[in-house]
Amino acid sequence: MISGRKIVLIGCGAVGTSFVYSAINQGIAQHYVLIDVNEDVAEGNVIDLSDSHSVLPKPFSSMKVGNYQDCSDADVVVITAGRPQKTGESRLDMIKDNAKIMKEIGLQVKGSGFSGITLIASNPVDILIMVYQKVTGFEPNKVISSGTTLDSSRLRKLLGEKLGVAPKSVKAYLLGEHGDSSVAIWSRSVVMGKTIDEYVEEGKISRAELESVRDEAANLAYEIIELKRATYYGIGACLTRIVDSILEDSKLTLMVGAYLNGEYGQKGIYISVPCVIGSQGIEQVIEWKLEPSELEGIQKSCDKLRQFYNDAKSAFE
Repeated sequence: MISGRKIVLIGCGAVGTSFVYSAINQGIAQHYVLIDVNEDVAEGNVIDLSDSHSVLPKPFSSMKVGNYQDCSDADVVVITAGRPQKTGESRLDMIKDNAKIMKEIGLQVKGSGFSGITLIASNPVDILIMVYQKVTGFEPNKVISSGTTLDSSRLRKLLGEKLGVAPKSVKAYLLGEHGDSSVAIWSRSVVMGKTIDEYVEEGKISRAELESVRDEAANLAYEIIELKRATYYGIGACLTRIVDSILEDSKLTLMVGAYLNGEYGQKGIYISVPCVIGSQGIEQVIEWKLEPSELEGIQKSCDKLRQFYNDAKSAFE
């Protein structure tokens, strides 16, 4: 048994390695294991990332290429494996290919004896987290997706730009699918202590502008993919934030994919909602009192995800 926090990354593409790069710069763990179907890619990334060791403010103890048996004593397994999203393709278009990959990963992780927390960012993440939890049988609170952590970060950035304030001063959220049907919860959005309704009443922003901000936040990935073929830095930073809250038992409230058991009128499905994240994974689902239109939007988002999950079943059952 190693001493110190251990993270296993499965999938050494741009998202996975951006996460590890962010994590080592913030010094959140002592040990890192990289797993990829292409061992040369994993090895190259281990060497490249390790080149930073002597200049890091909090150097890690070890980083190596590994296999699924390395999951046995890991604190957190982060999964980013899967084929990438193509230009013009929605996250949901990738379902069947990546469902097969996720089933195989889930069985291998379970076979290692892993008992920690799993964080999934592979797309379409809302479907693949359900595949993973189904095939592993792991406790739902210990299986988390990155959800709308990134989407909500984009919303805060864009809304801050509109109102001329720093994104950190903005409290705004997207719930539901990590994707096109996500729902902006304006009734719970606050900027510098003032509600969005107050800004609208003062003429600082219109309802039409708010809807435009939501659309841009939900669809920004498509613009990035069109320009540079993939998105990875933003999600890498978000994954680090989630993992750090697990390892530090920080009890941060983050917008992650969580299994619902009646909250928001939904049951037996993973969607993004505000959750308290600590050493046991999702330690509490925060249920907000929402406007009827917001709840209707969440219902539509869940209906869409259930349909696509049913379509994916043939690939992993």
